[in-house]
Amino acid sequence: MKSDVVRDKFWMWGHDAGSHDNQYGLQATSRMTPAEGAFYLGVPNLILVRYNDRPQPPFEQYALALRPLKQVVWSIVGAGGATASDEVASACKLAARFPNFSGVMMDDFFGYDPASGRVGVHTIAELKAVQGQLTVSGRKLDLWVVLYDHQLEHPVGGHLAACDVVTFWTWTSEQLVSLERNFERVESLAPTSRKILGCYMYDYGNHKPMSIDRMEHQCELGLRWLRDGRIDGMIFLASCICDLELETVEWTREWIRKVGDEPLTFST
Repeated sequence: MKSDVVRDKFWMWGHDAGSHDNQYGLQATSRMTPAEGAFYLGVPNLILVRYNDRPQPPFEQYALALRPLKQVVWSIVGAGGATASDEVASACKLAARFPNFSGVMMDDFFGYDPASGRVGVHTIAELKAVQGQLTVSGRKLDLWVVLYDHQLEHPVGGHLAACDVVTFWTWTSEQLVSLERNFERVESLAPTSRKILGCYMYDYGNHKPMSIDRMEHQCELGLRWLRDGRIDGMIFLASCICDLELETVEWTREWIRKVGDEPLTFST
């Protein structure tokens, strides 16, 4: 048997400080870095996603601040689906230097075009080629992808099967009422991939604060699914709003403090 605590399965979604300033209805200025966001929430793992070409290479010194974290996942497809030919090689170079780098993330990956049949940033064949590059210093990095609730109708199953970890997100908070039903569809679409629940701490889809009751709904569902083994973790988005004194961020911080050290036991 392997014993973990709940906190071990929590992740901070990190962007460069100030990435969301003056967007999505946010008026305040953020100075919090990704590492500071993880420390502030009290979570040990971080996903670093490039946003509007930030951070800029070289990344090594930027990644030094992430050394104390248990696990780090680095984006190879950034916000808005932005990518470049050297993204995978750059991430693998970081993973070779930093042993806590455990995977790569594809953000905003899916965008179905019925005319061309294009489903995502990469084809299934391209994803398999990416997988072939993800062994670094004798260890395999996981390939992560973002899937939104409004993409469940798209033909994404083949792409999800090529990924190790599927992160599921509800873009507008009023749709959280359907989270249980929608997650069942994710399980059907991606039966072999590990699933992680993405939890927005701000209602980005509606450009307004998330209500406490909706934040609590997704967190408590996620905790139940984590205990039941239906998900492998939870992500809280994003580091660059953690110092804006949003009620949901402070509620989440207190919730993590309360549940974070509760034991999780898994059969091996």
